Amino acid sequence: MDILALRRYGGRALRWVAVGALLVVATVGLLFIFRGTAVQRVRGVGGDGTPVAPGEPAFPLAIALLTGTPIASGNRVELALDGEGTFPRLWNDLRAARRSITFQMYYLAPGRVADTLAAILAERAQAGVAVRLLYDAFGSGLPDDYFGRLRAAGVRAVAFRPLRLRNLWVVQNRSHVRGIVVDGRIGWTGGFGIDDKWLGGGRRAGEWRETNVRFAGPAVRQLEAAFVAGWAEATGELLTGRMALDQYEGGVARAGLLFTAPTLGSTPAERYLALSIAGARERLYVTNAYFAPDDNFGAMLARAARRGVDVRILVGGPRTDVRAARLAARGRYEALLEAGVRVYEYQETTLHAKTFVVDGLWVSIGTMNFDNRSLALNDESTLMVLDSTAGRRMEAVFVEDLGHALEIDLTEFRRRPWLERVAEWGANLFTRLL
Repeated sequence: MDILALRRYGGRALRWVAVGALLVVATVGLLFIFRGTAVQRVRGVGGDGTPVAPGEPAFPLAIALLTGTPIASGNRVELALDGEGTFPRLWNDLRAARRSITFQMYYLAPGRVADTLAAILAERAQAGVAVRLLYDAFGSGLPDDYFGRLRAAGVRAVAFRPLRLRNLWVVQNRSHVRGIVVDGRIGWTGGFGIDDKWLGGGRRAGEWRETNVRFAGPAVRQLEAAFVAGWAEATGELLTGRMALDQYEGGVARAGLLFTAPTLGSTPAERYLALSIAGARERLYVTNAYFAPDDNFGAMLARAARRGVDVRILVGGPRTDVRAARLAARGRYEALLEAGVRVYEYQETTLHAKTFVVDGLWVSIGTMNFDNRSLALNDESTLMVLDSTAGRRMEAVFVEDLGHALEIDLTEFRRRPWLERVAEWGANLFTRLL
């Protein structure tokens, strides 16, 4: 074999090696993008294998160990329903700031709400309050000059994970967090955004149905720590300080702010949700705008119903803003209904709340959707509350919402057109990205 032939064969081999390397890299990249949840079931250690329940003394420790977030006493918690119950109180809190405001937000759009927020933040910054605004670069629809005016007034406004070459590996991992802290003493989270569609009472078209929460106490420090993590990534600046150490008598029994971020393997978000489902003994009421569980979590809900838990799920109906998510949800209905789960679709407007309550005792309010994106891919913020009074209040809100929803009947649902079934099947192919 002459030298020219060796060069030809060597060149071909190098090309095949390069192609193979590219295929390996592409495969690894796709697996990373489409990664899902790892937890399939929950078993108790020892005895009959029954998982710990919210009513047991061991439950707070189990939550702390499995999520990394302790739940403590000394917190005051107030539900804030829809725009009517949120914005007036939030604006008053911001206007009363004397030392600092940290404001982390996923969704922002032009309108009256955005204009009001800008006016308040600018005024407080000019009054000497340290105001920091961290907005998700994908979730924000506000123009650059909006943030430019805020910066000119003294607000430090920074985008989180803008589309840059160095960010490509995390560009699909968004900060879905809504986290506001005033003077280190008052915290807000929930599903709301800065947009006029969150105005109103959540019972008419165009007025989104939302559940948010205002709180004070140790959980506020946890929410501020979530902001600090995002701020450090976005700016390179790690904030520290001497935060207020407020403890309140007569508040909820225990509460904690769960901040979850993407990781490899099982995530704190999925462990939290799995433990909550498995711990239910009597009732599990879930309200979630984007209900697209994978096989693992669909099976957990079905098992809960089969062991006698009253499992009810309220999801977005015909007025949802993300049709693909509704199709993915409806693709799960039949198996859930057959297991005894009761499913309802909100009718009057867009449902956007993300809550659940277990046994009238264990409450979750925040940004976490019942989908793979929230469990494995996004940063999320959720207030966890272990308290019977808060649990009864959350159950009452759930039952009231059912009065504005349509329950899905299994027999009738099975008669849906085959084209709908095909669309549901197609949507479920992409549930890991929804």
